[in-house]
Amino acid sequence: MYRDRERCIRAVQAKDQRFDGWFFTAVRTTGIYCRPSCPAVPPKPANMVFHPSAAAAQAAGFRACKRCRPDTSPGSPEWNVRADAVARAMRLIAEGVVDREGVTGLATRLGYSTRQIERQLNEELGAGPLALARAQRAQTARVLIETSGLPMSDIAYGAGFSSIRTFNDTVQEVFALSPTELRRRAARAAKPPAVPGVIGLRLPFRRPLTPDNLFGHLVATAVPGVEEWRDGSYRRTLRLPYGHGVVSLTPAPDHIGCRLALTDQRDLQVAIARCRRMLDLDADPVAVDEQLSRDPQLAELVAKAPGRRVPRTVDGAEFAVRAVLGQQVSTAAARTHAGRLVKAYGTPVEDPFGGGLTHLFPAMETLAGLDPETLAMPRSRRTTLTTLVAALASGEVDLGGGSDWARARERLAALPGIGPWTVEVIAMRGLGDPDAFLPTDLGIRKAAQALGLPSAPAALTRHAAAWQPWRAYAVQYLWATDDHPINLMPQE
Repeated sequence: MYRDRERCIRAVQAKDQRFDGWFFTAVRTTGIYCRPSCPAVPPKPANMVFHPSAAAAQAAGFRACKRCRPDTSPGSPEWNVRADAVARAMRLIAEGVVDREGVTGLATRLGYSTRQIERQLNEELGAGPLALARAQRAQTARVLIETSGLPMSDIAYGAGFSSIRTFNDTVQEVFALSPTELRRRAARAAKPPAVPGVIGLRLPFRRPLTPDNLFGHLVATAVPGVEEWRDGSYRRTLRLPYGHGVVSLTPAPDHIGCRLALTDQRDLQVAIARCRRMLDLDADPVAVDEQLSRDPQLAELVAKAPGRRVPRTVDGAEFAVRAVLGQQVSTAAARTHAGRLVKAYGTPVEDPFGGGLTHLFPAMETLAGLDPETLAMPRSRRTTLTTLVAALASGEVDLGGGSDWARARERLAALPGIGPWTVEVIAMRGLGDPDAFLPTDLGIRKAAQALGLPSAPAALTRHAAAWQPWRAYAVQYLWATDDHPINLMPQE
């Protein structure tokens, strides 16, 4: 979008929040860059330069605006919609792959050479993988500086910087403030954390957002010991690259409150990225709802509760296992099966918030050694589960952030006992494909029939072609016609 200069100028002059994260406005006369909705007086169009990423603006020598804090904008929706190499690279960079494995590791995961990846990212985003990772480190550092009492040396290490000097120089260059000045400014309005060692921050999103089905689905299917709803917040444990964490997520009108307790601060950015992905916070609800509303049968549903998100997951492999456990059983039975698995094979952890979280969901390598005879389910489903776990543990099936969606679908479909419904629900919630569709789902077919839509799977699929590329969101609106707990905001 940043190449459409006139459209960008109109968005900046209107202070349109919908475009935050889509592009960034740099101002030649001030040397700063802003989000489109910056509350300051818009600059003259002649002084505006548009960049596709914060990293590109920083690479061009611009500093982040202290007023609108463009580095905290919602992420671009493109990285959730697209499945090409650039989108996969961006998802992996958000997962911290460049910091842990370098550009070579990123390229290897994508199946390209480092030169190809650097060229594609520079052409589309105006910055290479190192610059994009640097911008991410700067944002992580800012969060730690402003929300924790950690020494600056620990923050530099936790944010992924190789030295204190690089940390100081980067923060000064990006934010035009030293780390100490950043902390001093934040301290004026900051509240002390309710729990020592807990990082508190806000997760922004594009409005509107209807949280009912989002949190309702997560809580109704919550695995005992791994997830819970407590004091108005969805809480869960997280298995992370350097350690583990516990997160508490609280819906608010203009943000999601997030409290994180981590065993290793280097996992902060990964934890944030996974929580944003789980809650689908980088979606563009205006574009989604506009497309779906063109169908008269869906228009009323969208108008009633605009901005529905797709409840996703923090771990695609975990969700795939849970999807198989839930085949042909009730939601309560699926939770029971998953809870038994967690109790037997999960890693015990302590809940720093004093709640009921007790375990991490088992790692696939651990589940690969389970005895199928201990599973209280039909033999055919045991075979499906053990085959799936083996494929996930070996890497034959990749459901991570940088996975190839088409290849993942093919390999899932080749496993015994995994049919189209299971493949598509994993694609929707595990992979994050916004166009995944479940035409054989009973709830979808009942909702379609009640709305006067075709209910036969083949006919419904043909009709739903007009909903592309947002069919996963149409699924949420159709499911919401039922009063199942997955569609209701949890109550205490």
